[in-house]
Amino acid sequence: QVQLVESGGGLVQAGGSLRLSCAASGGTLSRYAMGWFRQAPGKEREFVVRIAWSGGPRYYADFVNGRFTISRDNRKNTVYLQMNSLKPEDTAVYYCAAGTRGGTDIAGYNYWGQGTQVTVSS
Repeated sequence: QVQLVESGGGLVQAGGSLRLSCAASGGTLSRYAMGWFRQAPGKEREFVVRIAWSGGPRYYADFVNGRFTISRDNRKNTVYLQMNSLKPEDTAVYYCAAGTRGGTDIAGYNYWGQGTQVTVSS
């Protein structure tokens, strides 16, 4: 059973940066595609970015617009999300997820972290 723990969230001013981490235990992440999703208050959880198990193909949601970068270090069993030029509308709980199918849909992921809060002030 893979367990995921996110960290790195916090309060930042608009235009600032944060780096989220997602550390895995109980299994190796190298077997899984990884994704980041987010959920703002009163809204559904939405796809942000995903990366293939090999660290190769990456796919970003349109709203990212070059501001975020996903990476993974399979030796450390960790996935990262570097977020730059943050906007108030990026405020949400950010979740990492691991899945055998991956993709942009929640259903493609088998394991989820508990989430980390990101708050961007204007």
